[in-house]
Amino acid sequence: MDRMDLTSTQPLPDLTARFRFKKGLFRKELIESRIFGLDEYGCILKTDKVFEPGDTLQFDLIMQMPFDNIEAEGLQGLVVEVRKHCSNFFYSIDFAASQTRTDADLRGKLGRIQEVLERKQSLRSRRSQSGTGATQLA
Repeated sequence: MDRMDLTSTQPLPDLTARFRFKKGLFRKELIESRIFGLDEYGCILKTDKVFEPGDTLQFDLIMQMPFDNIEAEGLQGLVVEVRKHCSNFFYSIDFAASQTRTDADLRGKLGRIQEVLERKQSLRSRRSQSGTGATQLA
């Protein structure tokens, strides 16, 4: 399956990527981007910043939770595909092995984020299905 086919969908609920973007010689800007697709191999993010295929990004994935966020920190990804949409870009990012964390630790956090994400999406789809059923009965 082509991962970039996911760009037509809504952003994943409560999941963002945070990375630093070099702005000038000595300044860096903190960027937060919505995630539009996620699997164990990579993700799709949307931002107005310009990257090229082959660029490497250092970023964190943050799943917002009511009490304590789940964070996969120090991810490294390779930009493999770019699609422009209006003034923004969708980037397909392949995860690379992280030198600062063990693969097992990183996979565990990514797995936990995916697990919570699946539950949230399942709940949302049930709510939307029950909402449409109620309007059809009226």
